[in-house]
Amino acid sequence: MKYLQEFRDGEVAQRMVREIRHLVTRPWKIMEVCGGQTHSIIKNGIDQMLPEGVEMVHGPGCPVCVTPLSLIDKALAIAAQPGVIFCSFGDMLRVPGTEGDLFQVKGRGGDVRVVYSPLDAIDIAVKNPEKQVVFFGVGFETTAPANAMSVHLAKRRGLNNFSLLVSHVLVPPAIEAIMSSPGNQVQAFLAAGHVCSVMGFWEYPPLAEKFGIPIVVTGFEPLDLLEGIRRAVLQLERGEHRVENAYARIVTYAGNLEAQKLLAEVFEVTDRAWRGIGVIPQSGWRLRDAYRAFDAEERFALTGIRTVESPLCRAGDVLRGAIKPAECPAFGRECSPRHPLGATMVSSEGACAAYYNYGRVLSAEQLAGAGVSRG
Repeated sequence: MKYLQEFRDGEVAQRMVREIRHLVTRPWKIMEVCGGQTHSIIKNGIDQMLPEGVEMVHGPGCPVCVTPLSLIDKALAIAAQPGVIFCSFGDMLRVPGTEGDLFQVKGRGGDVRVVYSPLDAIDIAVKNPEKQVVFFGVGFETTAPANAMSVHLAKRRGLNNFSLLVSHVLVPPAIEAIMSSPGNQVQAFLAAGHVCSVMGFWEYPPLAEKFGIPIVVTGFEPLDLLEGIRRAVLQLERGEHRVENAYARIVTYAGNLEAQKLLAEVFEVTDRAWRGIGVIPQSGWRLRDAYRAFDAEERFALTGIRTVESPLCRAGDVLRGAIKPAECPAFGRECSPRHPLGATMVSSEGACAAYYNYGRVLSAEQLAGAGVSRG
């Protein structure tokens, strides 16, 4: 437990909060891009510990949440086909499509399986040569190397019954889209340590320079996050805009070069639709021509799918950081983990799930009206 507890020391956290409070002279809005960081912030009450002038804005860093509804609907259609074994991580099974989710497909007889690695899906394809095995490859740069390796192995082994349904998105284009959007108020970013452990942080200095924003790479434990916030506030107060690495025990500037080499071999950059946000240019990956035979979208060539978003769900506004989850009128009413309207309510990294699970049922305005202080 040592290496967990040393980053969860309450006395150290309080000392760090006092230091942040002494630094702040004006209001600042800082966005944590990663959904895992959002959950840690809400679970540990970090946002409520911060001084009044520092607001954490929750970004689109939940890959499950930003997977477009059209792709979820394709996944449901593929999984329902006879002769298909559809494999996924567990966090995708309750994500609602236009009509139902993967759990419901499984309940109707579809062969839907939870796996712990895309390489498990490769093993299933080897053992079931008469079946088409599809793995739902969702994620940011963090999960991409394992998905790339699965396709690489499938090609090398001649597994023509394996394919990948690709929904990979990239962090730097998302930051650029947020900073370029009308009405943006974000002034600094906490970059996700697990993404940077793969990709390094060499892509971020041009963004910091272009938009004049501090970007601090940090981890997920309470003290990691507080240190990232402290560094971001210090830069903001000084009028600086640099990239800092507050997660040096894991992240290097260059990142994992072998993983990046594999990614470049298997994937190419493409425009990608983000649920609730729209198409962000050059913000995702797709399989290169050499591996296109393993693309599930092309293999199944589905047509006639009618995608309809819920008119009550404001997940897109949550993902853009425009509102907090509890400010959505459907939050905790029409939308709950048992009956979700959007992925942000059921994903393990979704902001709405974090607010619901940890009791944040009041909006910022309601908290203020009730006389609850954040300082």
